[in-house]
Amino acid sequence: MKIKRFEDIIAWQKAQDYAVEIYSKFGALKDYGFKDQICRASVSVSNNIAEGFDRNSNADFCRFLYISMGSCSEVKSMLYLANRLKYIDDNVKNKLISDGNEISKVIRGLIKSLTT
Repeated sequence: MKIKRFEDIIAWQKAQDYAVEIYSKFGALKDYGFKDQICRASVSVSNNIAEGFDRNSNADFCRFLYISMGSCSEVKSMLYLANRLKYIDDNVKNKLISDGNEISKVIRGLIKSLTT
């Protein structure tokens, strides 16, 4: 079955949920630079999936999927820092990093399906 809309892509759906979760955890943070960076990176995960989907080729789509994975890694890196700065506790960090790892796996699977 061919995907007709980016909204049907599981990775996009999970990435949207991830961004909502990041916003909910950091929305009230007074460190505005940190909050802005982690929120922007989280939004970038789903946005790059959507943007890449409407490109003219699988190669372009894959390029955007790799960018999306990079944004996901940026969020995970910032979660480690957030924990060290005591913005979030270990349980929140571990759950959000696990969620990010799951999204990255789904994106990797999508890339594999486009390149084989």
